[in-house]
Amino acid sequence: MSKRTRRAAPVAGATRPTITVCRGCCCGTPKIPGLDHTAQLRDLRQAVDGAATVRVTGCLGACERANVIVVQPSAEGRKNGGAPVWLGLVNDPDATTDITTWVGNGGPGLADPPGILDLYTFQPSRRVRAELHD
Repeated sequence: MSKRTRRAAPVAGATRPTITVCRGCCCGTPKIPGLDHTAQLRDLRQAVDGAATVRVTGCLGACERANVIVVQPSAEGRKNGGAPVWLGLVNDPDATTDITTWVGNGGPGLADPPGILDLYTFQPSRRVRAELHD
């Protein structure tokens, strides 16, 4: 059993996408220089206001890819085959804008992400994926 604290998972059947922003041991810290982490979170929240839920979590265990953001589909997106999309090295404002534009258009299962986000997408291990739902 993991000794990590349990985090609330998004509500099953959420009516809108959920953007989970890691702010653990590496993400959101001075270990990632040149990025205003507070502004990144503020910009995410402002840009998707009403279109998605933005939540902050502790370490997701993908520290080598800090800053990590996970975009989870809405219930409708999940019905259309959408799955959580893990994005790493989200360390510039343009990437944040690309994420919010995609989510504003519906997110996973409802809208194709901008091609540039392929550079940020990664598949975490099962252990790391489980951290999102612990």
